[in-house]
This record gives sequence, structure tokens and C-alpha cells, in this order.
Amino acid sequence: MIRMTSALLTASVSAFALAATACADASTDTGGANAASTTQEADGGRYARDGIPEGPDAARQIIANAPEAAWRTVDADRLLVIATRNGDIWVELAPEFAPNHVARIRELVEEGFYDGKVWHRVIEGFMAQGGGASDNPGLATDKPPLQAEFLIGRGLDSDIRISELQDRVINPREASTRARAGFWNGFPASTMPIAQAGIRADGQVESWLLHCRGAVAAARTSDPNSARSQFYITTGNPAHLEAVYTVWGRVRAGQEAVDAIRVGTMGETMGFRPDFIMSMRMASELPESERLTIEVFDTGTPDFAVYLEALQAANNGRLPDVCDIEIPVRITE
Repeated sequence: MIRMTSALLTASVSAFALAATACADASTDTGGANAASTTQEADGGRYARDGIPEGPDAARQIIANAPEAAWRTVDADRLLVIATRNGDIWVELAPEFAPNHVARIRELVEEGFYDGKVWHRVIEGFMAQGGGASDNPGLATDKPPLQAEFLIGRGLDSDIRISELQDRVINPREASTRARAGFWNGFPASTMPIAQAGIRADGQVESWLLHCRGAVAAARTSDPNSARSQFYITTGNPAHLEAVYTVWGRVRAGQEAVDAIRVGTMGETMGFRPDFIMSMRMASELPESERLTIEVFDTGTPDFAVYLEALQAANNGRLPDVCDIEIPVRITE
């Protein structure tokens, strides 16, 4: 059975009309970006022939009519499955941006480290943090702390291509400096303009994955290089964490299970009983009968460019903030 994520079915019809409110937030600015001017057009395709769908149902039509070539199947060895009482959370890993953090997660998952740990700090509309023990919320692996990987360097010849759709404040708590924001491989991402790589001494610009809802990142102390094993999943869009915490994955299915995790903080919230991480496994280690096939709308395709145009048209001609753009996902059970 093939289904779309429930959030997408809602968002593609009506919720993008609400993005104008989000775009007015002081921490972001779309700059009136035009999707067609920043992404490849569907040359010679059906949209050039028949025109782009219009109206409130346009985004849904584009998704429904997208060819198979517009969908990217996530490899089972890049999918982390977190089992909870509310259902499974399926996370796509991003070793291209955080190779050491992803390697650490794989290692700990193989050891069964997370099985039976708890979601010990859960703040509604912000994030759910897990990996602590029921009798010790500060528990962490005894493996060495990891060096921060919240920024990577990219040159003009990099294989990592980030679309530059809009201007966005990097981190509203750090400064008012702006960068470009868009998508890489279905991950919301931000970058200093790649053109600057041509004039920099090292030939590289800084790039990072964004803390949009569904981001999975490394928890740490005030020391940027102190992450060991704890992690969190965002339930909001915490812009103050951008480019200072390492994002190593993104929820592709099961965000509703994240939203349902009990809210509270161990040692602070009276009567709080934390939910458990029942298990964490790589999808490739599960029997095939228990695996989901997850396909993500390829954000580098002409069809995605048309999808962005439809969202822009539905939002009074302004592209919604990158964190408010739903990435379509197809799930086969």
C-alpha cells in the first residue's frame, strides 16, 4: 500500500496559505525569491506543454502526477528506525554533513545502547531529547566526545549541491548575518553563496543542515565538542540552534509519533513519567516484511521546481520560508 505522509496531504491543499504569517517572522526573510528563477525548469516536459496547474489544489496535482523519476528511494542502510509506544520514527541519516556523528549513531545502535533509554527532556513545540536513562537523565556513552560538525565546507566542484532559494538569517541569537537557504537531497539546508567560493582563499563556503521540524541532531553541553550519544528531534523550527548544533538526520515518517512523546523534563516536571525508546535499529537489519519503502520527492528535479512555483503562487507570490515547505514523501508498507 502506498500512502503520502498525513502532514503533506494537509499542507499541499491549504496550509501553505498560512505561510505568509511565518514569512513575517523576524528571524527569516524569503526576499521575494522566485522559485522558477533559482531552479531548473521542466524544459520540454508536460508543464511546458500543458502549463503549470493553478488553484488551491495545484500542489497536490503536481505531486500526484510527478513521474517516477521525480522520486528518490531512501536506501534501507541510511534509515534509522526508532520504536516508541506511539509508533515507529523513520530517520534518514546524512553522513555527507555529519560523518562522525552518523558513524557514532550506527555504532551505538549496533551495540543496542539506546534500547530501553528514555525521552528525558521533551518541550512542546520545541524538541524531544532522548538517550538518558530512567534513573539518570544525564547518562551518555563512555566513548570519546565528538568534534562539532554543524558546518561543512563546499567548493565549486563539490558533489553537495544546495539550491539557493531565499535569504535567511543564519541564527537570530548570534547576529543578523544572512545566508542562502534551500534544499539538498530533500533536507532543508543553508549555505553562504556558493559563488563566494571562487573568491575565497580556501575556495570553500560554509554550509549546514537546518533545524526545521523533523530535524534530528546531537545534544551537547555548552561545549560545542561535547556530543556523545544523546540526541533530539525537533517538533518546531528552533532557529536559535542553527549552525551551532550538529544535525545528522531527518524524520521521513513517524513525526506524529515524535509529537506524541510525553512532555516534561526529568528532575524538573512534577509527576513526569518519560516515554521509553523501545529500540533503535537500522532498517537494513529488519526483516524485509517489516521495512517501509520511503520515497522522497527529489528536490533537484524540474518537478520540484514546479511544485515550488505552485506554493509561491498560493502564497501571494512569495515563496514560504524553507522550514514551512513540506517535502513530499511516499511510503509503501
